[in-house]
Amino acid sequence: MCGIAGILDQTKPPSLNKELLEKMLHIQHHRGPDATGVWSDDVIFLGHNRLSIIDLSEAANQPMHYKNFTLTFNGEIYNYVELKKELEAKGHQFINHSDSEVILHAFEEWGKECVQRFVGMWAFVIWDQTKKALFASRDRFGIKPFNYIHQSGKLYFASEIKR
Repeated sequence: MCGIAGILDQTKPPSLNKELLEKMLHIQHHRGPDATGVWSDDVIFLGHNRLSIIDLSEAANQPMHYKNFTLTFNGEIYNYVELKKELEAKGHQFINHSDSEVILHAFEEWGKECVQRFVGMWAFVIWDQTKKALFASRDRFGIKPFNYIHQSGKLYFASEIKR
């Protein structure tokens, strides 16, 4: 279990969005006590509380970056080894052994259709820095939570809702 959180809100100063994201991550710290990461790109703030399971190295910490994509992910892609081999055959090169990195490469290769290839449980977002676009996905059964509010051009999301 990990915890993800994020804010896409241009109506507040970046310092306030960062402060709020850090509070969101603190509230759900129990979901991932092994590492906490925060990343921002002008308009978006992504956070992650990591519970290390597959790749225990720091190279698998999140938010994770690959080319122009940034990911925050909670879950497990059960068939990531097979997908990784398929992507390597297409020329992709990997730097760690995580399913998170496989998601990023799969997104680059197949776009949003990549989720049709995933077997597992997940909630994740990928920010495309070039297009300034956010892609969010949750597993078919909603095993991994993705709570969000999208209103008036603002988006807030997290693995948990607490007051």
